[in-house]
Amino acid sequence: MSTPTPVRRLVVVGASLAGLRAVEAARRTGFDGEVVLIGDEVHPPYDRPPLSKAFLGVEGERGAGEAAHFRTEEVLRTELGVDLRLGVRATGLDTGAREVLLGEDRVPYDALVVATGSRPRWLPGTDPAVDGPVEGVTQLRTLDDARTVRDAFEAGARVVVVGAGFIGSEVASAARKRDLPVTVVEALDLPLTRSIGPDVGAACAEIHRAAGTDLRLGTGVAGLATEEHDGRRRVTGVRLDDGEVLPADLVVLGIGVRPATEWLEGSGVALHEADGGVVVDATMATNVPGVWAAGDVAHVANPLYDGEHHRLEHWTNAADHGAAAARHALDPAAAQPVVTVPYFWSDWYDHRLQFVGTPRADEVRVVVDDLADGGGLVALYRRGDVVAGAFVIDLPRQVMKLRKRIADRGPWDEAVEFATTTAAAARARA
Repeated sequence: MSTPTPVRRLVVVGASLAGLRAVEAARRTGFDGEVVLIGDEVHPPYDRPPLSKAFLGVEGERGAGEAAHFRTEEVLRTELGVDLRLGVRATGLDTGAREVLLGEDRVPYDALVVATGSRPRWLPGTDPAVDGPVEGVTQLRTLDDARTVRDAFEAGARVVVVGAGFIGSEVASAARKRDLPVTVVEALDLPLTRSIGPDVGAACAEIHRAAGTDLRLGTGVAGLATEEHDGRRRVTGVRLDDGEVLPADLVVLGIGVRPATEWLEGSGVALHEADGGVVVDATMATNVPGVWAAGDVAHVANPLYDGEHHRLEHWTNAADHGAAAARHALDPAAAQPVVTVPYFWSDWYDHRLQFVGTPRADEVRVVVDDLADGGGLVALYRRGDVVAGAFVIDLPRQVMKLRKRIADRGPWDEAVEFATTTAAAARARA
């Protein structure tokens, strides 16, 4: 067996949370070699979840209009000693020569962490790179996107959100807090069917309606209504499949994402057949020596679920896996499987939604449903005779305890009893 080449240069592609945590973890291990961080945005790494939450809030609210940068450029360059390359997109990977391609430039690496995340999908005819820009049509993925949405809110825009997933629903919530008219258009019959299953979708739909959002379920979008002035197109409405046109000054697309891996095509790095994400094992290693991946871009084998691959677009996943990928890239012989219980949260109007575990289950059971009476909701996900996941609304004390039960592969019946008795105790205290 050949001796691995010592790592003197670590390259991280993706100035995201996962990429930043990779850089930080490398320095924490005592690595004193070169670290190169490449990002396609001009901004240093920043926290994305607040962009659809606090950032869109009304003036005076905590975090409203403020970007939460993790580290300044100066700190990255001087304190962490990072060769920082912002506003540059990777265009290819030569695994034989161990070089990342940046157009005509080539960046050599001894070890590489891929953390390029994902890119939002566009409706047909709305992709600026293909169809040209349409003013008033955006997604919410970047800091610049969030500024566009916030400016439109402050101008009193009529808002149409396409997609009732977490990002779209958070945008609708922020708009309603400003008392703006909002319509959410969702092609499926219930919200979040793909993310957490249909069993809790009805409760999520009622949250929207109770806040005064016009929720259109089972409705497709046929196209946009636009007007042109001085050579510039601006959106005026959203045309539904049935011919109705919803007036709109701002259209926010929340119709899913795809892993940002086009630059890896032809490199030999294994990509998932379903969506093109990078396939990695439980240590974050790809099939190519010296190449690791983490964050939204990676399909990770999770030992907690018998090695089942998950691609998760969650903050905790990006942070934990980014750090692990760097540690293992620098010392592959010491790499250990990363066992995590996925977790994410979302704020809709005055409600906190939290999910732990996996929605892939043999049974989903709503064991607590007190939302209509001002209480909360708990849905549990069963695999065999163990609890595999939990979706909780407005009962935050339950979440971390359920997370531990999932990590311990706790018995299903005990989890059901815990959730119901804890909720009953909360009702009694109220």
